[in-house]
Amino acid sequence: MPTIGTRTVRSGSAALILAAPLLGTAPAAADSGPLTFATPAYELRVATDRLAVTTVRAGRTVLATAPGAFRFRIGGDWHIVREVTGSTRDGNTLRVTAATDLPGITVDLRITLRSDRYDMNWSLSGAQADALSTAYDLNSAGHWYGHGENSDQTVQPWPLDSGQLVDSGFSPASYQVVSPFWYTSSATGLRADTNDPMDVRINSGGNGLGEFTVTGERPAASTVFVEDTSAEVYRAHIALVGKPERSDTSYEQYATPLWNSWAQLYGEQTQENVLAWARALAGAGLGGHAVQIEESVIAADFGERFPALPALSEQLDRLGFDLGMWTGLYMPETAANFSEAVDNGYLLKDPSDRTEPCLFTWWNGRRTGLIDLANPAARQWYIDDLQAQTRELGVAGFKFDTAFFDDRCAPYPGATRADYVKYGTELADEFDQQGAGLRVAWNAAQSKGFATRTADKPTTFAGLRAAVSANLAVSTIGYPFVETDMIGGSLSYPPPTKEVLTRWAQAASLMPLMYASTSPTGVRDATTGEWVGYDQETVDLYRKAIETHEKLAPYIWDQVQSTLKTGDPIMRPLFFDFPKDEASYMAADEWMLGPAVLAAPKLDEGTTRDVFLPSGTWRDVTNGKVVRGPVTLKGYAAPLGVTPAFVNLKAKGATKAYQALAHTGAER
Repeated sequence: MPTIGTRTVRSGSAALILAAPLLGTAPAAADSGPLTFATPAYELRVATDRLAVTTVRAGRTVLATAPGAFRFRIGGDWHIVREVTGSTRDGNTLRVTAATDLPGITVDLRITLRSDRYDMNWSLSGAQADALSTAYDLNSAGHWYGHGENSDQTVQPWPLDSGQLVDSGFSPASYQVVSPFWYTSSATGLRADTNDPMDVRINSGGNGLGEFTVTGERPAASTVFVEDTSAEVYRAHIALVGKPERSDTSYEQYATPLWNSWAQLYGEQTQENVLAWARALAGAGLGGHAVQIEESVIAADFGERFPALPALSEQLDRLGFDLGMWTGLYMPETAANFSEAVDNGYLLKDPSDRTEPCLFTWWNGRRTGLIDLANPAARQWYIDDLQAQTRELGVAGFKFDTAFFDDRCAPYPGATRADYVKYGTELADEFDQQGAGLRVAWNAAQSKGFATRTADKPTTFAGLRAAVSANLAVSTIGYPFVETDMIGGSLSYPPPTKEVLTRWAQAASLMPLMYASTSPTGVRDATTGEWVGYDQETVDLYRKAIETHEKLAPYIWDQVQSTLKTGDPIMRPLFFDFPKDEASYMAADEWMLGPAVLAAPKLDEGTTRDVFLPSGTWRDVTNGKVVRGPVTLKGYAAPLGVTPAFVNLKAKGATKAYQALAHTGAER
């Protein structure tokens, strides 16, 4: 084991500095002063009057637990951890014991230091807790990022500390794309080492705390990264969880939109109106590679509404679209083959009675079960159905829209949550996902290289801003091939206004993929059933956004190949590339697309916006002018036909990106 630094034990006002490296074994007496350990990169201080941990780099606190940081729950009651009662050191590992407010029950804390991180876990002695909670002072580390999608799909704080985030069901079985990883503007990071459900609260009620609660019988285990930049923290995380080995999405699927019928037609899809929608898209020059029907063939009335799906597939093909279908593991009681699934034991079981299926209320109010992928017979039954759709019905690919497990249900005997993710991702990987990709939590399927669509958002400017922040959050926990869920929004809101739909399409044109639904040629209002039309300018501007994205596709494809080598996100916050520019840490409406393109689309009402340009030499795509940063362009003109974007002239790929965005074929 390499030497990683010196050890300092503070006793009262005096300090004893041991020049020996953190190797071997030596006692460390606990008293009212802090225990301090140093590595070449950082210093760790453990308070003894009440257990607390502070990380210091270059004399500055970069992460600190909050007062009363360590708590535990027994029998529904919360208890606190108090003063340190003893400590020992064995090589690079510090072991600390602390008293609690319950007689005879103590806390055991173990910290193992490494050159750029430390592992920390703690547990109880003398009792079994049903939850362990560790709280951090958000302000100690600057701004906070990571986590993934907010469970409240209508808002996505960026940075996390700028709002509030509460997720009591944070789990590998989450519908949201999440990972137990958080990182900060002070270049520290936190990764919880658990596959059990957690309760995560960031600034809940404005309390300034990051509270991370683990449930189950295991210790609260985590890794704290200490690096020089936030991007290096991300890379340290990726080194643990892995990066994509390939892209499951093809070049064409990056280059052209995927059209899904959900926000266009919601639950009213028929063979006739899907075909009419596709014809209107093609007639308006709003191309794409596939049209997906957001409906399951197991619906009881599917055959009535789609009596000739192979014929529809052929008609779509003549319009330039492949046919795609929605699919999921959810099996509602109204499904045509629900009884077959129950009779054969294909559904997850009720934990209180394992002879009965586990049924719960789905988003639409229907009682539903979930196909048990850990049951080999159930898994094959599901696969056989998908293969029959491709073989007999002309379906070219699928949108997989499901969790693979539900924490309300009992797993198959001997199966774990990780098993369900394994079976689900292997299954989905057998079929063309048409760029809709897969939503998998906990970085459990990174090697497959699936596209990742973030969750549904409202059809408002607030929804657009939340979609952008969600993309940044998901992209920077290890899902680099991101897209917003449905340009224009959904969630059964009224259709987006002309401005929202146009601005959303413009923003998506500067993301890795475009995932569309609401047609600028007109859409059905889910709240009234009435038809809502848009004017010709909306159609023209949407088409222009598609053209921009398609011209940018060679540059985007280069970024895909780069990500396969480095693991770096394609769509990322400004501070990944410009860590010394303080303003980049608060930029919620700008992002980098690869190293060369800074996207600053208009994400709210009005025709102007402020644009922050970090250090460097930038070419304004709109007017061709060269601008030197760092600088904030106040009141930048952004009428509806303008999508502000800038090219970093010294970045790799700058010429290719500018040629695409300027539509000139040659750099000015």
